[in-house]
Amino acid sequence: MSSKPPQSPSRQPRPLYHLDDDDGEATRVGVIEIPKATAKDRAYLIVLTGEGVGSMFRIEGESIIGRSGTANVRLNDDGVSRRHARLVQTGSSVVIQDLKSANGTFVNDEPVTERTLRDGDKIRIGSTSILKFSYHDDLEESFQQRMYEAALYDSLTRAFNKKYLLERLPTELAYAKRHGSALSLLMFDVDHFKKVNDSYGHLAGDYVLMRLGKITQAAIRTEDLFSRYGGEEFAIVSRGVELAKAGVFAERLRLLVQTTDFDHDGTRIPVTISIGVAALPEIAVDTVEDFIAAADSALYAAKRNGRNRVELKR
Repeated sequence: MSSKPPQSPSRQPRPLYHLDDDDGEATRVGVIEIPKATAKDRAYLIVLTGEGVGSMFRIEGESIIGRSGTANVRLNDDGVSRRHARLVQTGSSVVIQDLKSANGTFVNDEPVTERTLRDGDKIRIGSTSILKFSYHDDLEESFQQRMYEAALYDSLTRAFNKKYLLERLPTELAYAKRHGSALSLLMFDVDHFKKVNDSYGHLAGDYVLMRLGKITQAAIRTEDLFSRYGGEEFAIVSRGVELAKAGVFAERLRLLVQTTDFDHDGTRIPVTISIGVAALPEIAVDTVEDFIAAADSALYAAKRNGRNRVELKR
């Protein structure tokens, strides 16, 4: 009598969202929904080199590239004309036109007077600014914006980061020298900040810096550059503001911080700042490093002379 091999118990195929663990138990894995692809129908310029690396400009209708305050794509570059080039969108096409600029407009290193742009084209405007023309969808736009913010801003205080400050200052210094105009630099930091961390904890220290960032942002002009220079030290760059006026603003900011309530988890933290101010044309500087050193020198003088005060570099 022939014997039949024992039949294996029937196994039902398991759903794809089950995975076997080593102990034989099944683990449920959440279903991941992949967003549907959307059309790449939004035209943008992205700054690759020069001031504002990573920033995006949406192109709709007609847009002007230049140094003018009314330009849609404003570039603070010595080689950029006030109205340097025009972008015209017609349907899904975008045409770039040079507006008889002093230094020309280049697409993929070729001089152009007018050209229809293709996705990925590189546009050189002026001496240091290179822009990438690209079409994006919703997801890419959001991702690019997050990358831009991460590259330029301090995540805690929302001030510009030190890298961006050091990229912008050469342009601002060159502009001030070329036009013989005023340019001020304020450097300030929180008095006895280590004591704040030691007494109230690092979360309280972070709160102080975040609150100080909001206070400063609300006090400066739209065109001023506010940056976290490092740790508890900050910088403000103001175009067209001479030393005396910068000193008046610094004193107003110092008093504002002193009289603001810094309350963390129900505990009031006393906060004051010391400020050093340097400005052109009152001092002569050749480099950005000299400019920062002058403002830092005034800041250290403020700290030596008792803190919670303003000192001007003369």
